Amino acid sequence: MSRKDLGYFLAGFVEGEGSFNISLRRKLDYKVGWQVVMSFNVSQKDSTILHILQDQLECGIIKVRKRDGLHSFDVTNPQDIIHKIIPFFLKYPVFSSSKKKNFTIFCKVASLMDRGEHRTKVGLRKILELREFINEGKGRTRKYGMIDIFPQQESPETIRRRPDVTSGHDIVRPHGQP
Repeated sequence: MSRKDLGYFLAGFVEGEGSFNISLRRKLDYKVGWQVVMSFNVSQKDSTILHILQDQLECGIIKVRKRDGLHSFDVTNPQDIIHKIIPFFLKYPVFSSSKKKNFTIFCKVASLMDRGEHRTKVGLRKILELREFINEGKGRTRKYGMIDIFPQQESPETIRRRPDVTSGHDIVRPHGQP
């Protein structure tokens, strides 16, 4: 199989089995008190394709959940996400509207983080607003939400507008890529 064919095969596999995620960890020693963690993962009973994915992306770890033997390929290193994961899926895109939307949000958050905005309250709020629209649907749970991070009440007159999560603006691209 050619490298190009393999790239499209792996993107299709991720389309069905992978996810782009944004989570939070309470970190009292951080300026804003929270760490934003971006992660890309794919889980499978059989690890064969996960090893191929790891080899092609040249990053991430594969771990096995003891209780059921499920294998998981995980990438959480921000530099690997910016320089390996995002460029791979820009080259070999996902096609479903929901996965495309999730990837676009993931890229926007990566761009904010690459600029250091996650280290400010304003930037953290932007990330949390975007995060509300990633992986929508039944079964989604969040340990921490906007109210946990910013407990003050907003006035009822506050007009909330949905961020444009589907545009390609603010996608992080490594230096030298259009």
